[in-house]
Amino acid sequence: MANIKYDIIEEIGGLSDSPKGWTKELNLISWNDRAPKYDLRDWAPNHEKMGKGITLSKEELKTLRDILNGMEL
Repeated sequence: MANIKYDIIEEIGGLSDSPKGWTKELNLISWNDRAPKYDLRDWAPNHEKMGKGITLSKEELKTLRDILNGMEL
């Protein structure tokens, strides 16, 4: 598998912690020197390893926010 280069531009917030020490986080990340995107995924301590996740543009994040705000919980 090819090396993936990433730069965490901004750590926005953590959503949950697993018993193994990993944290589900929302961050703003530049992947492979591209424009930063919002990223939601699990991270090992010190961001040394990552799990699968999703990346969202600013517009997609706003749309997701609107959907979540419209939900009845």
